[in-house]
Amino acid sequence: MTKDIKNLVIARLKVIPDNLKLSIGGGEYSKDELIKHVEQGDEIGKKIIEIEMSYLRSLKEGVLYEK
Repeated sequence: MTKDIKNLVIARLKVIPDNLKLSIGGGEYSKDELIKHVEQGDEIGKKIIEIEMSYLRSLKEGVLYEK
């Protein structure tokens, strides 16, 4: 994973509402906790990056649009 991808995911996380919680791997995480995990590059951070990149690829390919 490149630094650019990490920075992209962190930038996307920064714009979500502060009160949003996300459940990943049986745990619930705040926006700040998600950002910290991505910065650290731990397992949760890697999963967040994987989810975000999958979403962005789907958007690019038009998978999320109704045809």
